[in-house]
Amino acid sequence: MTDRECVEFLQWALPQLGLRWPGFRKVRRQVHKRIVRRLGELGLGQIADYRAYLDTHAAEWGVLDAMLRISISRFYRDRNVFNHLRTAVLPELAARARHRGEQRIRIWSAGSASGEEPYTVAIIWDHYLRPAFPEIRMQLMATDVDEQMLQRAQRGIYPASSLKDAPTDWLETAFVQSAHEWVLRQEFREQVDFRQQDIRTQTPAESFDLILCRNLVFTYYAEPLQRQVLERLTEHLVPGGFLVIGKHETLPAGTPGLLPCRSRFGYVRAT
Repeated sequence: MTDRECVEFLQWALPQLGLRWPGFRKVRRQVHKRIVRRLGELGLGQIADYRAYLDTHAAEWGVLDAMLRISISRFYRDRNVFNHLRTAVLPELAARARHRGEQRIRIWSAGSASGEEPYTVAIIWDHYLRPAFPEIRMQLMATDVDEQMLQRAQRGIYPASSLKDAPTDWLETAFVQSAHEWVLRQEFREQVDFRQQDIRTQTPAESFDLILCRNLVFTYYAEPLQRQVLERLTEHLVPGGFLVIGKHETLPAGTPGLLPCRSRFGYVRAT
């Protein structure tokens, strides 16, 4: 299968799954390899044969959907985003909880992959916020559709490449080295509640002060599906709460109920 054939196939298949081609343009080689491997498993020679197979085997669309999941995750990925969370967003949420006499803030990492994002938040809270707000407890939930990714997240074992963006002192304070891998300390793994959910159709029952939904919905989903998911995200965001999206992402035009923050990385719900 040539690159051109892969592009033509994706441009045909993605809309049928509620996905959009621009989000996959830069990662198509990864998808290309997966599709070629699937052709071999099915004994099919050409991508045209796979299209015909999809037409006659409805369950295969679920297999293709799984092959289209892109998981690129590192600790402290997009440094400016996490610096802003550390210095502005989390302190504001903690101070607000203290002012109201509340003792917890709730955070949801949607599309958490192998756990680097929610664990980053847990470490930031422990290192930088807990000393200033010892009476405030953070409740951190992480969801993803991929069971294997969630299992990796719960093990908390990562290669060095996953930590290349993290502050260097974290290697001593948050991890234990084992051979060529880094094991997240138990006290951080215990802080995150991982749940298997497909954000396209499922959301937690709780409401949240902070929702991180980065590099997923507003990159790979077609606009009608983006709007559906965004409506549910907004419903689960408390008044004045923050929604953080990817640094290259934008929300659909005319999004109700959300106002841009000073930071270009997040949106705050209107009160």
